[in-house]
Amino acid sequence: MSDLQATDTLAPALSQPTALIHHAYRPPADFEAPAPGVHKASTVFFPDVAALRSRDWKDKSAYTYGLHGTPTTFTLEERIATLEGGTHCVLAPSGLAAIALVDMALLRAGDELLIPHNAYGPNKSFATVELAGWGIQTRYYDPMDPADLAARLSDKTRLVWLEAAGSVTLEFPDLPALTAIVRQASAGRARPIVSVLDNTWGAGVAFCGFDLGADLVMQALTKYPSGGGDVLMGSVVTRDPALHRELLLTHMRLGLGVGANDAELVLRGLPSIALRYAAQDAAARELAGWMQAQPGVKRVLHPALPGSPGHETWQRDARGAASLFTLVFDDAVLPERVVAFCDALRLFRLGYSWAGPVSLCVPYERSEMRGRDWPHVHGPVRLAVGLESVADLRADLAQALRVC
Repeated sequence: MSDLQATDTLAPALSQPTALIHHAYRPPADFEAPAPGVHKASTVFFPDVAALRSRDWKDKSAYTYGLHGTPTTFTLEERIATLEGGTHCVLAPSGLAAIALVDMALLRAGDELLIPHNAYGPNKSFATVELAGWGIQTRYYDPMDPADLAARLSDKTRLVWLEAAGSVTLEFPDLPALTAIVRQASAGRARPIVSVLDNTWGAGVAFCGFDLGADLVMQALTKYPSGGGDVLMGSVVTRDPALHRELLLTHMRLGLGVGANDAELVLRGLPSIALRYAAQDAAARELAGWMQAQPGVKRVLHPALPGSPGHETWQRDARGAASLFTLVFDDAVLPERVVAFCDALRLFRLGYSWAGPVSLCVPYERSEMRGRDWPHVHGPVRLAVGLESVADLRADLAQALRVC
């Protein structure tokens, strides 16, 4: 018998379909397990009109609508904020969606955006196409030359993107120097310049972006926090309540949200992120060092390797080096041989993304190194090391190199 029937003798007995929907049973509340509960909702119930009118989801003290948060997404946001060393977090459906959220929340027509030459390609594409259509200008700077950033800042600059290490080419910039330049140029402005770091490579494990001076830290949770190669999600974290509110309101107006099952997958991956990051880091360093000595390989780009751009800065500021390294082949190795090398790989699968269990390979055209002076004849080949045996991966690389 339902509570309704037990307390109101005048109420008619509910039909079976109605009783199944409005069932009175509630499980006991004192359940605790290693995995957080998965709460799925669009509609959230209110006990009365006063609650409906008074609840505010923005500080995570209450629930109003599934898009604005459930216990599952609130839990993930708090854990990602802890991972990054921040205090406030918003989630987005992908890393690129998180990038777009930052741009749309903080930029207005007439503003100027600065992006490093070696940044994630879709970040640059969003700026040069979408933002340009909204009257926002994008300029590019050399992340390895702080003086170049200083020279390009203007009265219109509102947002500066940072990335460590650089996408594909993996240069490691002097983040403290870059963020100090932004802070100095921003002093006294009515609308200060905001620095935002794409920390997907560092993942909150290799270094803390806030300790190196960033105002916002964005990450593609698709990569290390998930770790399974089976989910898309992004995050933006800050220590600044005012910045967080700007992001949160734009996030709400755009209707951005993440599914509970996707949030569950990231929550499941977080407890092992430090172990996976360390294992893939160690494997990538071993393979990158071995590849340096192989015939036909002109250069291996990896921040932990002496001679790789930004190696000294990486030594000073980071405690990890992720799972990526990039190959530059000798000029005598024809482009079709580079393609043949990639096609010959068996354990390194051809595919975008990284930080999952499967090792990946992506060859890039030289023309794709747009916006920067790529000094080599051929485009690079980026390898992402998964969780396979290092010996097996080395053997796979060795057999593929025979075609070069």
